[in-house]
Amino acid sequence: MPEHNNKLPLKILLAAPRGFCAGVDRAIQIVELALEKYGAPIYVRHEIVHNRYVVDSLKAKGAIFVEELDEIPETTSPVIFSAHGVPKSVPKDATSRNMFYLDATCPLVSKVHVEAERHHEMDRQIILIGHQGHPEVIGTMGQLPEGTVTLIETVEDARNVEFNSDREIAYITQTTLSVDDTDEIVQILQERIPGIRQPHKEDICYATTNRQASVKAIAKDCDLVIVVGATNSSNSMRLVEVAKKAGCMHAQLVQRADDLPWDLIKTANTVGITAGASAPEILVDEIIEAFSSRRNITVETISTASESIFFNLPRELRELASQ
Repeated sequence: MPEHNNKLPLKILLAAPRGFCAGVDRAIQIVELALEKYGAPIYVRHEIVHNRYVVDSLKAKGAIFVEELDEIPETTSPVIFSAHGVPKSVPKDATSRNMFYLDATCPLVSKVHVEAERHHEMDRQIILIGHQGHPEVIGTMGQLPEGTVTLIETVEDARNVEFNSDREIAYITQTTLSVDDTDEIVQILQERIPGIRQPHKEDICYATTNRQASVKAIAKDCDLVIVVGATNSSNSMRLVEVAKKAGCMHAQLVQRADDLPWDLIKTANTVGITAGASAPEILVDEIIEAFSSRRNITVETISTASESIFFNLPRELRELASQ
């Protein structure tokens, strides 16, 4: 009897949209085009995006990743800032060292930076909803003098955050948060601080919102949801949480096919797959192939939105990109 007839059936629900967003795609392009234009090595401050496969691929092409500028020797090679954004002190430091730098900060993160600065100029107290220690939060808080921005992370923080009732107050958010959790925090802030200024347009980015909506659409029908992403990727970790809250008892983050939880999969009839905004589609394909080697799979894509957003590249790289 042919081997494939011995395999148990498995239905895979593939969430769409998933994977790379416009900001991640732009950041990776900036590194690749800089390597093509200026030659190796080029230096990247922090992981360009939070994905080991992407970082290792760029390392193989000649990118050198550092955490701080003082790790970079004197060089005329470009230095690239990651998609998460950096404090104002970083480009200032780069300029003082006569470094040529390219900024790969996602434009939607830059939008939050601009909002923070405008609130500061209006002498408003600023509350930032985000995760302490995340590079995006460090970058956003670093747009303004130390102590200017109050960071809150939880509902409990929102209930207890101190504010000056004599000043106007505004809130901003990290772009990769759980939409539902953030709504709950915002609701508490609005109850406590009537008239609190909110973003003109939602700070949580379109890609985070869309990926969470797509995983909600499949979670209730799945025995297990696999989220392809990295443990230091905020938007990927939120997808695991969203899948569980949406009705899937088992949701797990995996970086590669080698991480798949086969003990859970062997009893599953339906598995959902999605990917964080910094996870390339090749890793999704790898995981589907791994399922195929053990089960008779059928794959159905469940689409909840279409995406066509594109962000311009830095001026120095546009001509090369157009070729």
